[in-house]
Amino acid sequence: MKKTILGIAIAISSLTFAQEKAKSSASPVSFGVKAGLNISTISGGDSKAKAGFYGGAFANIPVASSFSVQPEVLYNGVGAKADGMEDLKVNLSYISVPVMFQYNALPNLYLEAGPQFSFLIDSKFKYQSVSVKGNDYVKGFDFGIGIGAGYYITDNFGVTARYVAGVTDVAKKTGGVQPEGKNNVFQIGLAYKFN
Repeated sequence: MKKTILGIAIAISSLTFAQEKAKSSASPVSFGVKAGLNISTISGGDSKAKAGFYGGAFANIPVASSFSVQPEVLYNGVGAKADGMEDLKVNLSYISVPVMFQYNALPNLYLEAGPQFSFLIDSKFKYQSVSVKGNDYVKGFDFGIGIGAGYYITDNFGVTARYVAGVTDVAKKTGGVQPEGKNNVFQIGLAYKFN
């Protein structure tokens, strides 16, 4: 519960900062939405990539002529398939709060890096038509580091790509042993800025 409150506080403070920056900055803060495809795995075991979906909102806050900060609030569907058992899947759903530091390499092209804080909202282990809740086995908080790029085709519409490498293990300790396995996600998608 404390981690959920922390995540909400980070999101609210980022958006509050964006509004204050908009009032005091010559370069306006822009808000937008984004969505796309996740290709995810869980490291440390025999897992294969699984497709998922992400989507949410962002605020882009210019802090210098070529730099900006972009906090986001996203729904993130990740997980993995078991290697050798095509029908066995781990489905993890998070509310993720990435805070990306962006460098505008060209007027329409940016590079980015930053932390991502994720809060588990649901987890399921699925085999064929049978689905079992996995919240007792999966940690409620996940932390990762993202790196990516984006290109705005017009002032409003862009394409994005990002890789988020997990830093914390996904599973809870069992019998005093910490199972290894981190979320790793490649994201491609579309972004739209409201000007």
